[in-house]
Amino acid sequence: MLSDAKARKLKPNDKPLLDGTIVGLYLVPGNKAGSGKWILRFVSPTSGKRREMGLGTYPTTTIRDARTKAFAARGLIDNGRDPLDARREREQESARLEAVPTFQKAARLHHADKAEGFRNRKHINQWINTLEQYVFPTIGSKLVNALVAADFAACLIPIWLLKPETSSRIKQRCDAVMNWAAASGYIGASPVGLVDKLLPKQPGKRERVAYQPALPWRDLPDFVSEFLHAGMPNTTRHMLELLILTACRSGELRLMRWDEIDFSNALWTVPAARMKGKVIHRVPLTPRGVEILVNQLEKSETGEGLVFPSRNGTPISDMTLTKFLRDNEVMSDTPGRIATAHGFRSSFRDWASENGYPRDIAERALGHIVKNSVEGAYHRTDLVDQRRAVMLAWEAFCLRRL
Repeated sequence: MLSDAKARKLKPNDKPLLDGTIVGLYLVPGNKAGSGKWILRFVSPTSGKRREMGLGTYPTTTIRDARTKAFAARGLIDNGRDPLDARREREQESARLEAVPTFQKAARLHHADKAEGFRNRKHINQWINTLEQYVFPTIGSKLVNALVAADFAACLIPIWLLKPETSSRIKQRCDAVMNWAAASGYIGASPVGLVDKLLPKQPGKRERVAYQPALPWRDLPDFVSEFLHAGMPNTTRHMLELLILTACRSGELRLMRWDEIDFSNALWTVPAARMKGKVIHRVPLTPRGVEILVNQLEKSETGEGLVFPSRNGTPISDMTLTKFLRDNEVMSDTPGRIATAHGFRSSFRDWASENGYPRDIAERALGHIVKNSVEGAYHRTDLVDQRRAVMLAWEAFCLRRL
C-alpha cells in the first residue's frame, strides 16, 4: 500500500506507483522528486475503452484525497457510468450555473427578444417600465434560480388590491420572464403561477371596470346648442361635434386624413391600423358632418394630410377635447365627474338602445367587432346603409331637427 514515505522518494524517471487500495489508482512521477500526478486507470462501462482520469497532483492532493476521489469514481463505474463523462457533465452544469442571469438581466434579454412583436413604441416601453418601477427595486439583482413565489408576491402586494389591472399585467410579465429563464435552462419552471396562493383575492373584473364618465344622452341637444353652437366656431368645437355625430374614438378623429374622406358618397373610411379591433371601419357622414369637413377643407392649403392639424402640423393633443369639457364644467352621469370625450360613445349607445335600434347596428356604428364567432361568420357586410339611417336620426336628435 502506498504511503507518504514512498511517495516522497518518487523520482522523475521512476515507474508509476500503484496505490494498492483502490483498483487502478496510480501516482505518476512528476518533473521533480517527491511530486507526481494521480491517475485512475479504468475500462469505460459505456464505450469499453481503456481510459485514464486525472485526480490532481501530489503532494497538493494527498494520498487520502486521491483515494476518496478514486473511490467515488469507482462507484460510478460500478453503476455503469463513465466518471470522465460525469465530470464533463458537472463542468458543463457549473458553467451553465455561472451564466445564470439576475432577474433584471433576464427581463431585459426577454424584452429585447420580443420587442418586435409589440404594436408600437409605447407598448414596448410600458412593458419594461412597469418592471423597472415595481419589481427591479426589490428582486432585480437576484439570480433567477434563487427566486421563489414569495419574492414576486412581495413585489405585488403593495398594489395588488389598489391597482388590480396593473398588478395582474406585472404578474404576467414576471411569469413571461421566468418562463424564458426556464426555456433557456436556467431554472426548472416558473414559480410565478403560485403567487395567487400568497395574495388576497382581487375584486372581479365586473367590479373593477371603470367606465368613462358620459353626458346623459337626453342632455346632448342642450350641450350642442349651448356649448358647441353658441360660441365662436373653432377647431375644438368642430372636432367635438364631429366626434359626437360619428360616435368615433378621439384618436380616430384626431388622426383623420383627407384621403380617408369620400365626399361623393359621404363616407369616412378609418384604416384598420387606427382601429382598436384592427378592422377597417366605414363611417357614414351626416349632412352636418359633411358641412364641418367642408368648412375645414376651405381652411386647408393643400387638402392633404391631417384634417385637424395643430399649428405645427402634428395631430392635435388628446387633452384638447378634455380641456374644453373641463373648462366648461360639463358634468357627466357619474356624480362629481366631468364628462369625457370618449363618454359620448356611451351617450350614443344608450340613445340607440332606448330608442329601439338593433343592437348589431349600434355596435357596428361604434366600430365594435362581433365577438360571437358564429354570429361573426354570417356577417359579411358592415351594414353601412342601415347605419346611415341611424346616424341621420342621431344627428337629428342632437341638433333638435326631429
